[in-house]
Order: sequence, then structure tokens, then C-alpha cells
Amino acid sequence: MPRFFLNSIDPDSRFLILTGENAAHAKVLRLKSGDELTVCDAAGTDYRCTVSDVAPGQISLVVRETVPAESEAAVRCAVYMAFAKGDKLEHVIQKATELGAAELVCFPSARCVSRPDEKSLKKKLERWQKIAASAAEQSRRGRIPEVLALPSYAAALERAAQAELAVCFYENEERRTFRSAVEAALPLKTAALLTGPEGGFEPEEVAQAALAGLAICTLGRRILRCETAPLCALSALMYAAGEF
Repeated sequence: MPRFFLNSIDPDSRFLILTGENAAHAKVLRLKSGDELTVCDAAGTDYRCTVSDVAPGQISLVVRETVPAESEAAVRCAVYMAFAKGDKLEHVIQKATELGAAELVCFPSARCVSRPDEKSLKKKLERWQKIAASAAEQSRRGRIPEVLALPSYAAALERAAQAELAVCFYENEERRTFRSAVEAALPLKTAALLTGPEGGFEPEEVAQAALAGLAICTLGRRILRCETAPLCALSALMYAAGEF
């Protein structure tokens, strides 16, 4: 069943209208009067609707039923990833959204090659948020993850540390596994997973993360690429939390 996101839906409304990109998408899908679809308010509520009228640039809907979205993870997980080269962040944003991440947070760190300025970062954030929205729609999410950019590594640590389980992944950590950290924290409602850029974190940054209260963990004996590590960690967390 086709799925669309609309913001600011009146919960008591019996009629909805698709316009703009949503209407264009509906046209591509060749929706016609009588077809069924789902509209989500991006805040966890699904509106099951029937198309009542199709006009140029506008699709009118009748709401048949309102139900809580069933696809959101019980664990609210934020994925923190240092700025990376090329389209690696785009890949992580798309796949992490499909896997159930609640937030995608990017930040600068010492070994970051990519350091977008304010103007380019604004454009990137707009593009990244659209990627998250598209992935949420495709994967039938009940919410669209928010994509954020923080000004510093310290700001990322301070924000991540507020989660019940906050982890910084470091390739030179040999004792503490991610599995042990997750098992010790279950059951949990919030988590933050922080990974570095190409080349990883500086030892001083890892010490800074530990002082901020993050658990320093390994993701195994193999070295993972910067775009692989956050998705690996998120998948493992969702499995441990019973989402898979």
C-alpha cells in the first residue's frame, strides 16, 4: 500500500489532501478514485485513507481509520557519525533510517577530511533530511528521523551522553565488546552510537569520550569502514533489543 508523510495533521480530520511532491508521487503511482493508501503524520500515527478525487496537483482523500504506527523501534537510537568524504553519510542516513534509527547526528572530529562550511552544510542538511524522509516512506516508518549537524566533537559527546546507553566505538579497544555493553544495559529506551571518520578517532578523543561517560567498545577484530561501523552497530543493537 502506498505511503505518504504529511505534517500538522488534525487528528480529528476526516479528509486529507496531497499536494506538491506528494501529489506528484501519487501521479507517478497512477492513483485513482477508490484506491487505498496510508498517510503518516511523521509522529507515530497512521491514517488509512481512500482516494476520493484526483485533480491536477491535488489528491483528495477520505480517512477511513486512524491507528498507531507499528513499525517504530522500542529503543530510540541516535546514530552519531563524524563527517565523511563523498556520499558516505548519505548512505548511512538512508540505511540507518531503514533499520530504525530515531536520529542521525553528524559532527567534526580531528581526522575528518570533510569539513563543510556553513553554507554548504545547510544545503547538505536539506538533502540529507529528504533522503531520511524518502527512506522512512519506503520502509514504512511511523516517524522521519531528524538529521542534525553539531558544531564540535565536544557537543556530540555532551548530547550523546544523555542516552541510557552511550557508546563510542574505537578500533584499538580490546577488552570491552559492544555485546557486553548492550547486555548490561537491557532493557533500555534510549541509545547513542558514536563512530569516527576515515582513520577513526585520535586516542585523545577516545579519552575525552570516556570522561564524558560513553562506554568505549570494540566492534570486533576486523577494521570496518566508517560507513559500515554505524550500520553494523545499529543492526546489532536492534537485534539485541528484539526488533529482528
